[in-house]
Amino acid sequence: QRSRAEVHTRMSTNRTAAESLRSRGRELETLERRLQWLSAISATANGTLRGKEKLSLETYVQTTFFDRILARANVRFLVMSGGQYELKRQAAADNLQTQSGLALAVIDHYNGTERSVKTLSGGESFMASLSLALGLSDEIQESAGGIRLDTMFVDEGFGSLDSESLDLALDVLNDLSSADDRLIGIISHVDALKDSIDKQLTVRKCGGEGSREGEPEEVCGIAGAAGGCVCERCVWRS
Repeated sequence: QRSRAEVHTRMSTNRTAAESLRSRGRELETLERRLQWLSAISATANGTLRGKEKLSLETYVQTTFFDRILARANVRFLVMSGGQYELKRQAAADNLQTQSGLALAVIDHYNGTERSVKTLSGGESFMASLSLALGLSDEIQESAGGIRLDTMFVDEGFGSLDSESLDLALDVLNDLSSADDRLIGIISHVDALKDSIDKQLTVRKCGGEGSREGEPEEVCGIAGAAGGCVCERCVWRS
C-alpha cells in the first residue's frame, strides 16, 4: 500500500509538472510570435528589412516634404540653368545596402537623360544648392503659418559660375528681392558682382590689424594712413 501511494503521488506530481510545462510552452510560443511581429514592425520602421529597400519611417515622412521643396526649387533651377536641368528624388537606391528615399538625380532636358547630381559641374551644383535653399525657404513660409523669412544670405559659390549662369542666378535673386520684398545678402569676392549690386559693404585689410571697411585716408584724413590706420573712424564706413 505504501509503495502504491508513493507511486500515485509521484505520478500526480509529474502530471502537474507536465501540465505546467505545456502551459509555459504555450505562453512561450505566444511571446515568440509577438516578438517576431514586433521585430518585423521595428525593422520596417527603421528600414532594415532583409532583401528590401532601406527606407525608414522617418525618411518616408520626410520624402513628402522633400517632394514639395523640390517642386518649388525646380521653378528656379530651370530658370537658372536655361531650361536644361530639373531635380528629381530617386525613389529607389542603387542597391539594397544603401539608404533610399532622399537621394537626388537630375533630369537633363537637353538630351532627355537622367543622372546623379554628383555629375553636375561646380557651377551647376551651386545653382542646384541655391535653388534648394530658396525652395526650402518658400516651403517654410507656406507651411509654417505666419513665419516670414525677410532676409537671406548667400555665401560664396558665384565664382564657379560662367558669365551666363551668373546673370541667370542674379536675375532669380533680383526677382526674389523685388517681388517678395526680401533682403538678399551676397558674400563673395567675384568682381563681376560689383556692377550688379547697388548696395555694397566692402571689407579690406588695414595694417595687419584685421579687416576694416573703406579707405582710411578718405575717412579720417590722416596723411599716409592708407593700409595702416586702425582708428575707430576707419571701421565699418562706406
